[in-house]
This record gives sequence, structure tokens and C-alpha cells, in this order.
Amino acid sequence: MKRFSMIGASVVFALMAIGDDGRNLASLVQGAVPARPEAVKRWRDLRFGMFIHWGPVSLTGKEIGWSRGRETPVEAYDSLYKRFNPVKFNADEWAAIAKAAGMKYIVLTTKHHDGFCLWDTKETDYNIMKTPFGRDVTKELSDACRRSGLAFGAYYSTCDWHHPDFPLTSPGGKTLRATHDLDRYTDYMKAQVWELLVNYGPLLCLWHDVPQQFDVRRGAGVINLERAVQPDIVVNNRTRHPGDFDTPEQRIGKFQFDRPWETCMTICRQWAWKPDDNLKPLDVCIRALLRTIGGDGNFLFNVGPRPDGLIEPRQAARLREMGEWVARHGTAIYATRGGPWKPSALMVSTRAGSTINLFFLKEPSGPVTLAPLPFAVTSARTLDGKEVRTEVRKDALVIDVPACAWDGIAAFVELSVAGDALSVEPLSAFALPSMPGATATASAVFGNNPKYAPAMAVDGDEATRWATPAGTHQAWLRIDFPNETAFSGIRIEEECCGHSSRVKKWELQKLDGEIWTTVYAGTGIGAHFETAFNPVTTHAIRINIIDATEGPTFSEVHLLRPTP
Repeated sequence: MKRFSMIGASVVFALMAIGDDGRNLASLVQGAVPARPEAVKRWRDLRFGMFIHWGPVSLTGKEIGWSRGRETPVEAYDSLYKRFNPVKFNADEWAAIAKAAGMKYIVLTTKHHDGFCLWDTKETDYNIMKTPFGRDVTKELSDACRRSGLAFGAYYSTCDWHHPDFPLTSPGGKTLRATHDLDRYTDYMKAQVWELLVNYGPLLCLWHDVPQQFDVRRGAGVINLERAVQPDIVVNNRTRHPGDFDTPEQRIGKFQFDRPWETCMTICRQWAWKPDDNLKPLDVCIRALLRTIGGDGNFLFNVGPRPDGLIEPRQAARLREMGEWVARHGTAIYATRGGPWKPSALMVSTRAGSTINLFFLKEPSGPVTLAPLPFAVTSARTLDGKEVRTEVRKDALVIDVPACAWDGIAAFVELSVAGDALSVEPLSAFALPSMPGATATASAVFGNNPKYAPAMAVDGDEATRWATPAGTHQAWLRIDFPNETAFSGIRIEEECCGHSSRVKKWELQKLDGEIWTTVYAGTGIGAHFETAFNPVTTHAIRINIIDATEGPTFSEVHLLRPTP
């Protein structure tokens, strides 16, 4: 492309500068230059950001990119920009809403899979300057972020179903073009990324998506260009190259301390604006944030502005509610690391210096027994400064969480410790197995691998799991107790299920002599499933999965004891 040829020499000199910085220039041939540790730390310390999916598609209320050629004919979709005139767009207002939510950065979809560009690009006329609005949205928002003290990052889709040189097109990038030129498209992509970095940077991050026809080498080439222009940029893992951080989508990532990650999630169901879309309740929003930071990830929470340019008032109101809660707990959120205890259904933790922050996600009903720390707890307090009693017993730290610590969303306790909290290797949340003395058997185990044995579902560690082979649609997990056991409910942590359960129909059964009796029948499980029923007593239970879409897998099963 003509624009890219003009910048080629500058790229060479920039790459040489990277080599002089102490990183291996030879890696440019085989892979991507890694991010600078200080850049990763700067991004990670921010913890909470706003994702924005927006463009002419908002006129239809359909999903950005994916509705092209599906709900909306391609020709009609590609003509939407001709009547896109978001006269109520105000970049400072968007930034103010993000700040009010407690967010520290914004990532804007400068170009989604539909190819439409929200900046004044010189590489295509399919951009915001050719709309009736005719203003550079990306420039205005990047400037507003700097005025507000927010970091600014750009989403740029790796694939482009509008561009004639990208091999695939709509619907859903599943149609192969008769003629295409991926090398020429890659030059186009690099030229546009160059524009974003030079004209709108410095950027916090570049967030790519759906690489499709790209391979690792091609993705590395894009990242190396980005690093050449801005050495302190961080780049995600969606150019086909691993990049600097992982990106679990619409789900909370697992605890991961050795590689950065960021959960991206929508405040409603759709990424782009949809009229009367289902808005997540406040407690769901806050707990998603807590589970993410407790797992040592960042939380990128998406809004979809309306076609007139306004962030929908109810979405803005929800974000402000989040901000009020986050403001009270800021020191336990920003510039912290997850742990030392791995997240569980009951609790998540963060740490910094000699401080460990505990967020209990269920209303306290008595002392909590945790795996012990390698050093002493010197003090424990609630958010309002009330002293919390702690006790070290054999192989356990016991914390008596007061009921007054509960605010309807979480109970907070701050621990001061006699040591460096970051020096503690990740701990399982609980000192004891969820069912001490219990033994577990199952109908099948993935690969007959002990790592996925039935015992993993009752070991008290939600980082381990029982798993069944791929394609399993029926299975059972049996748990035998050393003595007759009374319980009045069950909590199940189903893994690998995103927003929906793999399990579609199941029964909880108790063993009466030689007969299995159904105690509860359900149509789904999912993450953090919990149900109560009349107390029962037995020496064995069975989770009998009657129908599943894919191999069921559980990280933990807990029995709920009857209330005295």
C-alpha cells in the first residue's frame, strides 16, 4: 500500500532501536519482541477498564460485525455509515462515566470485523470522516482520556470481512473470497496500526481479535511493528501470536499468576447497543470484577453506546453504582496482585506489600477456615476499622468474619501480615477438603489422567477438576462419606461452561441401602451453582448427569449443612 511504503525505512530504524535496547533482534524473524516488564506492570496495575463497541451498526440494534450478512444484508450493512450521525457524542462525557465507574482505562473498537474505521484513516474511505457526522471519534476520545487521566487503548480487528484482500467475508467470516491477497491486507493492517500509534498514541494497548487466516509468524510481524513504533505497548493474544496477555471472553479467567490476562465481558448481553438488552445487576457486575482481580486478571467491562452517541442512561447509572462501591475498596483493587489464596465460590483475595485483602462473596455465617500463611497475621480489620478475630490452629488460619462486614455484595477484611504478601506461593482457599474423609468415583475420566480424577472434585481446591472425555453426554460422579452425613443443599462449581452449562439435565441422588433416590432434579448447573432442599441423611450421593452437550467437568462439590 502507498502509505505503508512511505514508513518502511522508519520501521527498520525503529527495529534496530529495539535491538539496541537489549532484546534479541533475531527474535523478529521467528517471533515477537516481548513487552517490557514495566509496561506490563503499568497495564496490570490499572486493573479495571471500559471496553466500547460502537459504530454505524448501532442504527440496527444488531451485533457489530457478526450481523453483517446474517440479520442485515451485506449491502445494507455496508451503507449504514451514510446515515450515521451521532450528534450527541461527547468524548468527555464517556470519559467521565468511565472515571465515575472507577475505571482506569478505555479501549475503543477503532475497527471491528466489519472494517468500518472510527478514525481519520488515509487507507480507506470506509471511515467516520465520510459519515454525516464527519468527526474523528478516536481523536476526540483519546484526547478526552488524557484530560481525564485515563489511559487509552485501541481495539483493531485482525480480520476484516469488508476489505477485498482479506480471504474471508461475511456472514461470520465463513465465506471464502474468490480473489484475495493476504500479504497486501497485512500491509494495509500495518499501515492502519501505524496511524493509530503515531496519530493517537501513546496507546496503553492494542487489542486485536479473530485472526482467522493469520498464522503465528504473520501475527508476530504485526506485533513487532507495533513494538517498533511504541516500545512500551502491550498487545493481546489475538493475532495468532500469544502476545503479552490472554483474553478470556464473557467468562472469568482461571487463577494465573505467571502470565497476564484480562477478562472482557459485556454489561448487557450484546457487545453493540441493543434496545432493552438484559442489564447485569450490580452484585453480578461487582463480583465479576472481584473474581477477576482475585484471579490476578484485569477486568475490561463493555458498554455499547446508542446511535446518537450517548451511553445508554441505565448502563451509565449501573457504572456509577459500581464506582461508588469500588471507591470504598480502591486500595484493595488497584496496583494489587491476585492471591495468595486462589479464588473460590466463597472468597477472593488480593495483595500488595504486607497487606492481604479478603472479599467474601457470601454472607458470613461463622468462622472461615483457610489454608495457613507462612507468617503471622499482625492485625485484621473490616472496611470501617472494626477489629476481626483471627486464630492459627493446626494447619489452618481461622477468621471470624463479623456479620457487620457484609454490605449485600461482599464482606471485606484487610489482613496485615509480618512478611511480603507477594512472596507466598498460591494457596488453595481451604485448609481442608470440602468433604473430609470422602472418596469419589466416576463413570469416566478424561484420558484416564489422575489430574482429572474424581477426587479432584472434593479436594477443596477449585483450581483442580474432575473431567470426562470429550463427547461424553451421560456420566455420574459418586461420593461416599466415612459416616452417615446430613445435608440440606449442594454447591457445584462447573468448569469450562462460559455463560451456559454443559449439563442440560441431571439428578442429585442419595443412596438408601442399595437404591438410589432422587433428592433434586435440575436442567443446568454452570459456575457457582447452589440449591437448598429439605435435610437428608445418607452415606453416599451421586450426581447423575442424564444429558450434556459436551464432556461434563466439575472443579468442586460442596455439601451445605443443615442450619442448627
